[in-house]
Amino acid sequence: MEATARAWSGALTLDRVRVIEYVEAGFGADAVEYETAWAEQRRLHTEVAKGTGSDTVILLEHPPVYTAGKRTEPQERPFDGTPVVDVDRGGKITWHGPGQLVGYPIVKLASHVYVVDYVRRLEEALIAVCADFGVKTGRVKGRSGVWVAADERGRERKIAAIGIRVAQGVTMHGFALNCNNDLAWFDRIVPCGISDADVTTLSKELGREVAVTEVLDSVRRHLDELLAWEEYERSPDIEHADEGPTAITYGLTV
Repeated sequence: MEATARAWSGALTLDRVRVIEYVEAGFGADAVEYETAWAEQRRLHTEVAKGTGSDTVILLEHPPVYTAGKRTEPQERPFDGTPVVDVDRGGKITWHGPGQLVGYPIVKLASHVYVVDYVRRLEEALIAVCADFGVKTGRVKGRSGVWVAADERGRERKIAAIGIRVAQGVTMHGFALNCNNDLAWFDRIVPCGISDADVTTLSKELGREVAVTEVLDSVRRHLDELLAWEEYERSPDIEHADEGPTAITYGLTV
């Protein structure tokens, strides 16, 4: 996958400077096919695991595609038989496409950072990104991702999804932040296996268009902070009256 832009930033860890490379792989008309990005993830993962590659975060848009994690149930797939790419991440089915920022961190976890903590750090970064744009979000207990609380406009709604894999201590897959994507794509599936909540976008919450490229600087800044592996103050969970069944979307180390 050929990168159209690159940005670098440093993160201080203990006694050395840790550098994360950001690859802006394609947006809009240059959106990257899912299989192409997946192959690039695997290539980078091998290099980082061997110690021959740098920690990297790929940022991009995909053409419309449904992807299904290992826990996806048959009834959660598209009702009309639309093709789905089955992938090796945790979680269930979701959609990627225009107007949605997708991020794939390929990073070596610090020895004190476990899988669940890594997921919480991705969530915290995206909560901070949403706050930068004036959208208050948080976590819902038992459900990964970033959420807008239920209010007079409707029930809880997911604004960012997370589904990952960790192998050899190195992460793959990542997050999807809804910026100005068409939410009708989610009508064909049960997003992330959760049927009692909705999905939303930054644009819908703010009442104005928020393009994917508009959030890039904020995403990079907050990922730098949270992937430095230092202590951070965790945002409070959103109050959720009905705990119900959990729907965790992160993958275990394999």
